[in-house]
Amino acid sequence: MASRQGAIRRVSDWVQTGGFKADLTRLVAIESESQTPEKAAELRRYLTDGITPLLETLGFQTKVLPNPDPKGGPFLIADRIEKQGLPTVLTYGHGDVVYGQRGRWAEGLDPYRLQQKGDRLYGRGTADNKGQHLINLTALRMVLAERGHLGFNVKLILEMGEEAGSAGLDAFVGTHKDRLAADVLIASDGPRLQPEVPTVFTGSRGALNFGLSVNLRDGAHHSGNFGGLLADPAMILAHALAGITDARGSLQIPEWRPDSLTPEISAMLRDLPVGGGGPEISADWGEPGLSPAERVFGWNSFAVLALKSGVPHGPQNAIAGHARAACQLRFVTGTDQADILPALRRHLDRRGFQAVEITTENGVNAPATRLDPGHPWVRFTAQSCAKTTGQPPHVLPNLGGFIPNHVFSDILGLPTIWLPHSYAGCNQHAPDEHVLLPVSESAAQVMAGLFWDLDDPDRKDPCPTL
Repeated sequence: MASRQGAIRRVSDWVQTGGFKADLTRLVAIESESQTPEKAAELRRYLTDGITPLLETLGFQTKVLPNPDPKGGPFLIADRIEKQGLPTVLTYGHGDVVYGQRGRWAEGLDPYRLQQKGDRLYGRGTADNKGQHLINLTALRMVLAERGHLGFNVKLILEMGEEAGSAGLDAFVGTHKDRLAADVLIASDGPRLQPEVPTVFTGSRGALNFGLSVNLRDGAHHSGNFGGLLADPAMILAHALAGITDARGSLQIPEWRPDSLTPEISAMLRDLPVGGGGPEISADWGEPGLSPAERVFGWNSFAVLALKSGVPHGPQNAIAGHARAACQLRFVTGTDQADILPALRRHLDRRGFQAVEITTENGVNAPATRLDPGHPWVRFTAQSCAKTTGQPPHVLPNLGGFIPNHVFSDILGLPTIWLPHSYAGCNQHAPDEHVLLPVSESAAQVMAGLFWDLDDPDRKDPCPTL
């Protein structure tokens, strides 16, 4: 007799008997680097040779479509419509990866040859994001194999340019809005807060990258002849930067301090763990009075990503004419995105730093999104996770980093549910990227349980679209 536990057992067997490793091996072998123009053919091959055969076994109708932005990779749209009028789930993934960084991996490892060492599967894209959407698609396959039907419709959009900024995604989704219409987005990206506990989040912090520069004169001039006579652009810029936060990184621009850390959000975040598997957290950095989880998921943070004046690798006895900093603000909902840079300009001018220029060329400018944590879809997902694992998941209002959630929440108007399948120590974007087999098995179980629950007549609380 078909059962929820039967579907979960099927995905566990898939991981434990090597099916996950074999399927992921084929996907990792496709060198789909979106940041490398010479690999453009690999982007399309990932969709046609890597994913399409898997989707066809599930009864999906698939189509690979061009990107409206010439800087971006192709898209795949697929759907499996069991019956008109059934709830429709939209899912998403990205098959592109960052630079492989071949030669910088540990001895014996190659970014495009999946290798197992203990409970780790190494390879570029294992965590970000090939392994994650593979798990979700296979969970669908196992529910279908167990029950004979899904009981809901599924649509998929797979992009091939997320690691290069998702060029064209907004326009593409807007053009295909009717084709992508659904009741909810359920997708996976990013890390769990702790490897052993599922995480549910519903949006992401926004990000705005910008430059600050002081340009006083052409060339550099001898510090002995002109020291004390020429203004130093590096000193001016350093003082300007120092006024954006205090000595512990607390924001000093009033408009950059969000109003969305409500008592309800604070209570949700306060005791959650952060940084599992990553570096040691700085206890005395950031906004005073906030827990680490509140600082990264409920507040804004300013960072200096790079700083340059003169010739750092070979300093000269000269006063430079220029200084520049590459900066970033990560921000949550409750921040006026349009006023971030104007507020910075007003702040600098008040403090006498009219010489500091603000530039935004080629910078990231991505909106913050968040679904109400009390939304029925959040409760439904959390209950399903708890039923599968025997413990409540960690629920976040948003991820600390950025994902293109706004195309689903703002353009398509969907409630958005994300269940990440990796962990903080996975080395995504770095050499030795990997996934943990125990986390992958747990993730597959959670997704099989969730997809089963979308059409489980024995549930007392049916899914929110019914």
